Amino acid sequence: MTSKRFQDLNVYRLAEELSEEIWQIVSEWQPLAIDTVGKQIIRSADSIGANIAEGVGRGSFNDNKRFVRIARGSLYETQHWLRRAYCRNLLTQKQSNKIKPLIDKLAPKLNAYLNSIGKV
Repeated sequence: MTSKRFQDLNVYRLAEELSEEIWQIVSEWQPLAIDTVGKQIIRSADSIGANIAEGVGRGSFNDNKRFVRIARGSLYETQHWLRRAYCRNLLTQKQSNKIKPLIDKLAPKLNAYLNSIGKV
């Protein structure tokens, strides 16, 4: 397996960017919103990058693929919590417009990365 640093992966950096954007938004919410939707959305967003990193660190193509699939699941979970936040008026249209392009880029990049693992 190629020993590429996870920090050098574009897909990982994009996951970090999404995670940080969500952190900035949630940190301004009221305690009830933070304690319910906020903690969930931060955990799911943070999990995307964490699973990419863990997959690289596992040292096998099969393990890496498994963790990228988990990262993809965390992205979908993040989308769910973003929908809840928007429906509950916790997320403004402006904030949503800033996050949506990140998600729209990240989903296909995760799939492309998954498909590239193990190919020379």
